[in-house]
Amino acid sequence: MSAGLAMTAVKRSRVRLLIVTMLFIATTINYADRATLSIAGPALAKDLGLDAVAMGYVFSAFAWSYVLAQLPGGWLLDRYGAKWVYAGAIFLWSAFTLMQGAVGFFTGFTAVAVLFALRLLVGLAEAPVFPANARITAAWFPTAERGTASAFFNSAQYFATVLFTPLMGWVVHHFGWHHVFTLMGAIGIVFALVWTQVMHGPKEHPGINQGERDYIEAGGALLDMDGRGAAAAPGNAGRTIRQLLANRMLLGIYIGQYCITTLTYFFLTWFPVYLVKERGLSILQAGFAAVLPALCGFVGGILGGWISDLLLRRGYSLTASRKIPIVGGMLLSMVIVGCNYVQADALVVGLMALAFFGKGIGALGWAVVSDTSPRETGGLSGGLFNTFGNTAGITTPIVIGYIVQQTGSFNGALVFVGLNALVAVFCYLVIVGEIKRVELR
Repeated sequence: MSAGLAMTAVKRSRVRLLIVTMLFIATTINYADRATLSIAGPALAKDLGLDAVAMGYVFSAFAWSYVLAQLPGGWLLDRYGAKWVYAGAIFLWSAFTLMQGAVGFFTGFTAVAVLFALRLLVGLAEAPVFPANARITAAWFPTAERGTASAFFNSAQYFATVLFTPLMGWVVHHFGWHHVFTLMGAIGIVFALVWTQVMHGPKEHPGINQGERDYIEAGGALLDMDGRGAAAAPGNAGRTIRQLLANRMLLGIYIGQYCITTLTYFFLTWFPVYLVKERGLSILQAGFAAVLPALCGFVGGILGGWISDLLLRRGYSLTASRKIPIVGGMLLSMVIVGCNYVQADALVVGLMALAFFGKGIGALGWAVVSDTSPRETGGLSGGLFNTFGNTAGITTPIVIGYIVQQTGSFNGALVFVGLNALVAVFCYLVIVGEIKRVELR
């Protein structure tokens, strides 16, 4: 019997690895497009005459629409399925990114208004992506592999910096800031076409065999990637959202994600500006200096998911397996405040690298969403989670802009970021409690 089981295991396809690779690539492009403005920012601000507060508002434009579109985006996923909603999202956000290259044809207030509007449209188009990632992961991966899979696609936010920040810095240096947008937009449009050919659910994917399908279903995968739940019906969506918000565990997870995402948005918006303005690096140097922290965040992200799943396989509860990396990682990320007390650029980059390594380990929120979302409404649940998280994309750039403007330095900004990590620890230790799947009434 054991030999037969071994043969079945050998014959199992591993299509889920292709699926999570597609999520990783999509998320890499997603975050690279978000970061285009931070790389183009110093040169763009000089051309358009923007001060720190104005740049803070432009940086935040993406997040305003991204946050407002989370629940509609989640509803679209529950209603129409992940494959085609995701494909449309990739194409649209890439097209709007490409259009930002034309902002240079305008001047003064008109240029700022056009740039702000296009960033709003990018945020609107990107809204369904992470709820879709969580939904696809829940469909394709058993519970014991979900932490690693979620950490893998989530770590793409750091890999985007490793791969594209030096490239975008080089493009700005040699060709001008406009071409960062046209390059990234074109890459995304091509990938949208690839997505439609490769992405399918476990029930209909042509490459999956029955052995893999049985394995992931037995391990807790939900299989129905594009299931249209009754909770997605327009009349039921409001009641579902009220139930989710009334759940103490989910509320703690949501607030914790806001705090964790504050670190993400510091890195995506103000970090290159910090290196240029506070530390005196050129934009080309800043692009390369950002690689080490991003690489450490990527490694930490993969490691956090691996540790979580290892703890689960070793017999720890789901609650302990998810909370240990999250709490430990966020405590480590607080070393970012130490940058205020060192002078050498190498030490600053080293502390940032350690902070983002910790943030990577602790960024398991999407695994927790896959673990806790009601079966019939993964899109709405993920959308609500991402609404809370990416509200930090609105507040972080603006708050830091005002801090820098009022104090003339980034010291207070780094303390602000470190305190958010501490609040995230409090949420998971005190508010969340047991992590388990929510059952709707």
